[in-house]
Formats: sequence, C-alpha cells, structure tokens
Amino acid sequence: MQKFWSLLFLLVPIFSVAVFVIAPSQHWWLPDNVSSYGADVDHLFMVILWIVTIAFLGTQAILVYALFQFGERGGKAQFIHTNHKLEFWWTLIPAGILVFIAFYQFNTWLDIKAQKNFPKAQPDAEVLAGQFEWRIRYPGTDSIIGTEDDIISLNNLHVPVNEPFMIRLRSRDVLHSFFLPNLRVKQDAVPGMTIPVWFKPMKEGDFDLFCAELCGWGHYKMRGMLTVQSRAAYDQWLKDQEKEQAFTGLEQASTDGKAKQEVTQ
Repeated sequence: MQKFWSLLFLLVPIFSVAVFVIAPSQHWWLPDNVSSYGADVDHLFMVILWIVTIAFLGTQAILVYALFQFGERGGKAQFIHTNHKLEFWWTLIPAGILVFIAFYQFNTWLDIKAQKNFPKAQPDAEVLAGQFEWRIRYPGTDSIIGTEDDIISLNNLHVPVNEPFMIRLRSRDVLHSFFLPNLRVKQDAVPGMTIPVWFKPMKEGDFDLFCAELCGWGHYKMRGMLTVQSRAAYDQWLKDQEKEQAFTGLEQASTDGKAKQEVTQ
C-alpha cells in the first residue's frame, strides 16, 4: 500500500513539470513585456524559477524514495536529536544560493533603482496614490509640477513610446503599490516619501495599472490604465487636456460668479 502512495506522490512533480513546460505555449505565463529593461527582469525570474524547480524536484525525489523504500517496514522511526554535519549543509547551501542571487541581480537592480543611473533628473509626471484612485499630475506651460497650470488625469497615465519616462510616486494616505506588469515595474508608494520611478515603454497600446498592496476595502477597484502613444499623439493629448481643464475652470468660475451675484441681490 505504501508503494502505491509513493507512486501517487510521484505524480505531483511529473504534473508540475508538465505544466511548467506547456505553460508558455498556452499563455499561462507572464504578460507581454514592453519595457526596455523587462528582458533583464524576466531573466532573473527564470533563474530563480529554475533554482526553485531543482529544489522542488530534489525534495520530491527524496520523499518518493523514502516512501517506496521504507514505507512498509513498520515500527517506529528513529529519533535523532542533532546532526551537525547535516545542519551545516542544509544551512550552507541555501545561504550560498541567496548570496549568488544577491550578486547576480545587483547590476539589474542598479540600472532600475539607482538614481545615478536614471535617464533624467526631473520627473515628467507625479503619481499620487490614494484610496482608491491614481491621480496623475503633469506640468503645465511653466514645466513645474505643483502649480496652478498642472494637467490632471485620473487613473489614466499617458506616456510617449520609445522614450524614458520619469515619475515621482507619492501616497496621500496608506501604503499602496504602483504596479505595471507589462513594464515589469512594481514600487511601493509609502506615505511621507517621494519615490522616483522610471521606465521606457517600447510598444504603443493600453496596458494595466494596478495597486499590488492591500490598501483597504476598495483595493479591488483601484485600477488604472497606462496609455503608450507616439510623441505627437502624447503632445496633442496634453494640449487637449489643458484646453479642457481651462474651459472647465472658466465655466466653474462663471457659475460661482452668478451664484455669488444672486446671493448679493
């Protein structure tokens, strides 16, 4: 009976490897990469996945062997209080793997996160995360973010294609996480901190923008859109937004003036 169970447990790694092999062809995989540094991030993902896969197959092989070889002997298992040699190796090997990963990924981390490697010093936009929306602010004609002529967009981040785009990320309430899966960008928005984030999209289109941190009861609806477009289309969009906001402001001012006049009369 124990040999039957050992063969049943053997199906687990076989099934897992089969799914792993066919997953890319069935699109059970990462979303399409449209980022300039996405290939490096995907490479690191595959390296770690192979390390985990080898460890998984190794432990499953030991489990199946133990069940098949010793499962029907009966009696009690032998209790071993300590084994310094075994403990040394099962500590040294995982520690060595972690050190390898730390050094192997360091250059990619520097390219993405180190501010000295950022393609530009000034942000192109500000992304303010809040329960439960993404408020994007672009500089107006004065090219300064945080002034009255800023262009505001809600839950829709527009960027030009084939150009590095820089944002400054903030949170107005709790911890959020700015996540663009197609661009391999994921950065926590921490209250009280302004965090620079950059990326370079390589393909036009509309892509998902998520909050990847549980931020409250409405976390599920904190979704936005990244619109990647040509430089000409991006500039035109900014102009259209500027005109629309100017018209809305004049209309609001006119309404407020009429209301004030009626109250005075």
